[in-house]
Amino acid sequence: MRFAPAFPWNVIGAALLLGSVAVAAKAQTGGAAGALPEAPRNVLKLSASGRVEAQQDLLRVTLSTVRDGTDVAVVQKELSTALDAALAIIKPSAQKGQLDVRTGNFSVNPSYNKNGKITGWQGSTELVLEGRDFARITTAAARAQSLSIANITFDLSPERRAQVESQARAQAIDRFKDKAAEIAKAFGFANYSLREVTISSDENATVPRMFANKAAMSMKSVLGEPPSVQVEPGNATVTVTATGSVQAR
Repeated sequence: MRFAPAFPWNVIGAALLLGSVAVAAKAQTGGAAGALPEAPRNVLKLSASGRVEAQQDLLRVTLSTVRDGTDVAVVQKELSTALDAALAIIKPSAQKGQLDVRTGNFSVNPSYNKNGKITGWQGSTELVLEGRDFARITTAAARAQSLSIANITFDLSPERRAQVESQARAQAIDRFKDKAAEIAKAFGFANYSLREVTISSDENATVPRMFANKAAMSMKSVLGEPPSVQVEPGNATVTVTATGSVQAR
């Protein structure tokens, strides 16, 4: 009669013990992986601004006219004729950056009666003069008698805007750094390091003044020429703001 050899129980016990250790280690590892990251501490949030004021150096004059009639083709032709006449007078005075000329809105729309039937057509056209030579622009605008002045606005030229914005940005960054150091010190920290920062810019302008030159008007009325319009630009204030957070340490 044969008996199966006895299994070494010490081997079974060792295997069970290793299995328990492995399960425990896995549970500990899984718990660490699933834990939420610790929230940042000693983080200061702040903002600082820089402001630079500059005189507007770009003039934009919009000339326009309106025509209406019962024939859409006639209205379109009258608008084109008025626009071409103005371009013929103004374009010889054009100079890049000083007086740039471009066409603006050109539209013709129907007019309806109470029954929804088309009774006529009304159209408008625009010519835009833009540049840094104010005298050249206003003189050319006054000479274009087929169109009339519809709007006058001032702005900063791209070159001037970039220069002013750069100055305001430098101010904002310097003030942000000074403010961060001051606040960190007030909370008892020796220094700080930058975490993140956002730079944004904005512009506000004063209303420019526009007036007629009475002496020029009286003289030109004698000569049979249209009066010129005198313009005076306002100021634009460019504001750049630095907003962000720093790590106090």
